[in-house]
Amino acid sequence: MIPTVSRRYSSRLAIIVSVKTCALAVAALFLAACSKNIQNPEAVKQGVVDYLKERAPTMGLDMSAMDVNVGAVSFEKDVARASVSFVPKGMPPGSGGMNMDYVLERKGDKWAVKGRQVSPGNAHGDQPLPGGLPPGHPPADQQR
Repeated sequence: MIPTVSRRYSSRLAIIVSVKTCALAVAALFLAACSKNIQNPEAVKQGVVDYLKERAPTMGLDMSAMDVNVGAVSFEKDVARASVSFVPKGMPPGSGGMNMDYVLERKGDKWAVKGRQVSPGNAHGDQPLPGGLPPGHPPADQQR
């Protein structure tokens, strides 16, 4: 009779262990499924907009008056690089505004702006103004 009791105990223990293992596996899958995929242009746009809204009071920036569009974007692990264009609302795309390149880093389930990236060959002052210099301006190559 003692061997029967021990067999019953062993089979119950095995069932309990297998149920706990299954529950742990289901919980792990659930947590993995809850991890948000933010490697998309909309998530990057939201990160840039949040960054600019946070800085708006010190910059005098009205984000509600601008359309923000993410052009090219690339992702490398927890870093995103994006080209973002800003156009005043009501103006057709390509008729004004400006482009900025941003570097963002993943913070949980959001992108946070780490800084701006200056494009090579596009730094301020290294290219002539369209249409030349304003009237009356001395030549740019003239030294004082």
